[in-house]
Amino acid sequence: MFICDICKNHDEKYIGYKNGEPYCRKCISFQGRQAQENNSKSFKSKLNLSYRLSKDQYRASFQIASAIGKKQNVLVSAVCGAGKTELTYKVIHQSLILGKQVGFAIPRRDVVIEIFQRLKYVFPLNKVIAVYGGHHQILEGEIIVLTTHQLFRYENYFDLLIVDETDAFPFAGDEVLMNLLKRSLKGEYVMMSATVEKNYLNNFQKEGGCLISLDQRYHGHPLPVPQIKEKIGLLKYFFLLRKLKEYVQKQQPVFIFTPTIFLCEELFNFLNKWVKGGNYVHSKRENRSQIISDFRLNKYSFLVTTSVLERGVTIKNLQVVVFESDHPIYNKATLVQIAGRVGRKIDAPSGDVLFIANKTTKFMKEAVNEINTKNKSL
Repeated sequence: MFICDICKNHDEKYIGYKNGEPYCRKCISFQGRQAQENNSKSFKSKLNLSYRLSKDQYRASFQIASAIGKKQNVLVSAVCGAGKTELTYKVIHQSLILGKQVGFAIPRRDVVIEIFQRLKYVFPLNKVIAVYGGHHQILEGEIIVLTTHQLFRYENYFDLLIVDETDAFPFAGDEVLMNLLKRSLKGEYVMMSATVEKNYLNNFQKEGGCLISLDQRYHGHPLPVPQIKEKIGLLKYFFLLRKLKEYVQKQQPVFIFTPTIFLCEELFNFLNKWVKGGNYVHSKRENRSQIISDFRLNKYSFLVTTSVLERGVTIKNLQVVVFESDHPIYNKATLVQIAGRVGRKIDAPSGDVLFIANKTTKFMKEAVNEINTKNKSL
């Protein structure tokens, strides 16, 4: 029986033959230059932090470093805004001093770029590189920040691999990407998520992994609870328009999430007739990174967006609207993540999260209930 060396597929439906030799059709797109061993490790590191971790963050970071030191894998279940990235700094610092190869994998390109910039600042003595689609000229560094798709370049490579947003598309539920992750390991991993599935959690604990939970944000304030607004037809548009004008007047930046690229552009064109100073982004939008960067600099007052801004983005005083939140694309995990964009800064810990829809779905209710449950632990 043929078993793919890359993704471990053995399903005959995905096995083709060329010149009588079998090949795997599941991972045929994962081809390209492979990383070489990094022989220029410095065996030193400086942790450049301009703020203190909270008591819970410090506890969790110590637990992670301790578990990895004992060669245990780690699963971090933390609410949105708990400061998951900061929890890994201690174990990264510890690994770099020992000359270990560190990877930081994330499903989405935009988040890779953001984490790359943060780690470059936090670890100024180390070579930090970013690897993603269209940006893979340099493959070797002491810390490699990469999309989960690029893991195919790193066979038996990472002594420590941190995997963030494990519940995010396209990684979640993708057997090929999970096998690429396992193939890239020669040491331990730290997986992090705000929405861990029970089945995965149970299997992880059975395998002897270390589970670490954070049920509150680093600043101690509650998670913003979404408000559900049922509106039919054009009433949805005019309700959104009224709320957007209020936010812009108060100089509060706004993300407006839409389920599709078509609706993203259509909704922006409608709003732009009444409220100037906005823009839109989606996966096919040119100069997307520049538009997001300009939004951070207050050059735009609002962005209409698809799920490309669902994760890994922190904007002070942000307000969030999910337009047509009853669309099938919005499950509980997605809605919780989107709500988690709000109130992430210690000097702006609250804000609005609005679900605008024709009807209230099961997932909308579940998202609200989960956030209320987490807040009860405060």
